[in-house]
Amino acid sequence: MNNGSGPFVSARGLNKFYEGGSSRLHVLRDVDLDIRSGEMVAIVGASGVGKSTLLHLLGGLDRADSGSIRVGDTDLLSLTDPALVEFRNRHVGFVFQFHHLLPEFDAVENVEMPMRIARLPLDEARRRSKELLTRVALTDRFAHRPNMLSGGEQQRVAVARALVMRPALLLADEPTGNLDEVTGDALHGLLLEMHAEHGLTSVIATHNPRLAAACDRVLRLERGQLHPA
Repeated sequence: MNNGSGPFVSARGLNKFYEGGSSRLHVLRDVDLDIRSGEMVAIVGASGVGKSTLLHLLGGLDRADSGSIRVGDTDLLSLTDPALVEFRNRHVGFVFQFHHLLPEFDAVENVEMPMRIARLPLDEARRRSKELLTRVALTDRFAHRPNMLSGGEQQRVAVARALVMRPALLLADEPTGNLDEVTGDALHGLLLEMHAEHGLTSVIATHNPRLAAACDRVLRLERGQLHPA
């Protein structure tokens, strides 16, 4: 995923529209964005302004209506749908405001799910899953299902799941937004630690001013365009 000396993530002229009845909402307007390898960038802005949409485009969860996105040496908009699914699973880690853990599986099984989808050996998936859960201080929660975990513990499982495939790019969408202040600050610290330890390039959409201030750069999304905050 190395693209030489240029930016690791590069977006040019991104436009995204949503149709609603007779109206057409222009969410992103000719957005340009460059992110260096190893950089942690915060995206701030009012609710509904398009922060989630931007992260979804950068991670290949959705497609732009026009423009270009490169992550490393991969042109996302040129990928077929199956290739995009494989790209997301192998190279991008996602952490959302709501953990989206599978309720019928325990913590270890939830974390190893991306490796199972990639059809990697089960013993390797189990080993990596337990290593990451240990790293996020959940050694005694291996066999616990999501309904047996606190909100902060569920988010730590989600962080471990996001990292199990050893992605180069981490995208976090309001990761502390559903947590109380103390728990949110603890998760904020964990994200900073994981970013450094795993050599990630990270983009975090957040309303948390402390989390934003700890990033290398803060950008504001307003009226469909990005500006330095």
